[in-house]
Amino acid sequence: MGDIRFDGRVAVITGAGGGLGKTYALEFAKRGAKVVVNDLGGKADGTGKGSNMADQVVDEIKAAGGEAAANYDSVATPEGGESIIQTAVSSFGKVDIVVNNAGILRDKSFVKLTPPELELVIDVHLKGAFYVSQPAFRLMKDQRFGRFVFTSSAAGLLGNFGQTNYGAAKMGLVGLMHVLSVEGAKYDVKCNAIAPTARTRMTEELLGPIAEFLDPETVTPLVTYLCSEECELTHEVYSVGGGRFARIFIGLTNGWIAGKGAVVSAEAVRDQIEQIRDTDGYIIPQGIGDEMKAIANALK
Repeated sequence: MGDIRFDGRVAVITGAGGGLGKTYALEFAKRGAKVVVNDLGGKADGTGKGSNMADQVVDEIKAAGGEAAANYDSVATPEGGESIIQTAVSSFGKVDIVVNNAGILRDKSFVKLTPPELELVIDVHLKGAFYVSQPAFRLMKDQRFGRFVFTSSAAGLLGNFGQTNYGAAKMGLVGLMHVLSVEGAKYDVKCNAIAPTARTRMTEELLGPIAEFLDPETVTPLVTYLCSEECELTHEVYSVGGGRFARIFIGLTNGWIAGKGAVVSAEAVRDQIEQIRDTDGYIIPQGIGDEMKAIANALK
């Protein structure tokens, strides 16, 4: 099989002014894609804005012989989402790929979290992905091709202290991905999610000593493949970081069958709880620590 190429394809990447998004933009462009580099240019907590971050990535792509256009809109409004996709259409005529990568952090323990801190994170991560993806999805249905990657997190899939808002938004993205994968199936619109562990300006202070092994570039190959024409996978979530790639999924046990028409009591559930919970050999992570341990073991 030959190299994965994106010749003739148009990719929109949100939050592409740095970190993971920048690596995607550079790699897609290197492989022939025309890239819309979206970045609000603000701080990791979502405050501020500017054009420098997106412009620098666009300049880097063009200097290497690629094609790119910058967009500075916030994903957190319907108007911003429409404008981001319109930039792709105005600049390159269509949109084939959307990587929903933009995000912010407002970490705080649950009892101290304020409604504005909840709403802001939900607005950027979950609503932002919706606002960008909806106009893109309409176009992809008409052209009968599209690829979406949504950026979830172990904080949503498994839970992490002090990230109620972030975790809720990130798990919400998994639900959004699942639905779009179903609705897009007959149009060749594939949708998947990743839960990356990588050193970026949002995470470098949280990762500790393992951060030196978690370059953003170690995530890029998976995103590249998931966005390619060759990828027929959809409806899936992948854990990725430090050169380790793994599928992560919601498991369903064989459970306990009380019997047709049986009247079941709470005591019966209590007495059968071990059979209900029996995973029959499957390993199901119980927290973010299990995922980090797997990464650490893989790096040894």
